[in-house]
Amino acid sequence: MTILLVRHGETDGNAARILQRPEVPLNERGRRQAEQLAARLSANGFVHILCSDLLRARMTAAALATRSGLTIEESPLLQERNFGDLRGVPYAALAEDPFGPTFAPPNGEDWPTFHARVADAFAFIVERRRRVAGTLVVVTHGLVCRALVERHTLVPDGVAVPERFDNTSLTILHEHAPHGVSLINCTRHLVTALEMERDGGAA
Repeated sequence: MTILLVRHGETDGNAARILQRPEVPLNERGRRQAEQLAARLSANGFVHILCSDLLRARMTAAALATRSGLTIEESPLLQERNFGDLRGVPYAALAEDPFGPTFAPPNGEDWPTFHARVADAFAFIVERRRRVAGTLVVVTHGLVCRALVERHTLVPDGVAVPERFDNTSLTILHEHAPHGVSLINCTRHLVTALEMERDGGAA
């Protein structure tokens, strides 16, 4: 029994490299990715869906809920880092790196504030996993995925935590301390779908 950590599907903001506004939806590709992810996870089963309350995460979780018949539990603790007044601005238009270690977006979260929230989110995830007594799916955002894995899990020797977690990537965490990672940033479900399209569909 495990924690399945998922980044949401693609949005137009992802594709265009824009700091996203809260209510940006999945684009067509992102909706397909969510369906492909749902097909993969449903084959193994899960008992609860925990999700960021931002639209792109909710839309990704909805595909899981439709297949499983489960309800979605939302939490603002799982939101992406808040870039404040810079939301909606393309990366290329910024004067400095918004992911730099000292960058503090106006009216947004600096890194210490963000990491404190992610620590609270991780404690919440572990508590919820224990309460539901089964596999838990957590749908969140790229920077949250990276912070959770970097700061709150035990990554195998020789495995690097990726700078960027891919859309609908799957990372598997053990529910007990030290919270080992058995899979990281896996998008096999997307590759399989592309192969099927290339080969003209399933046999």
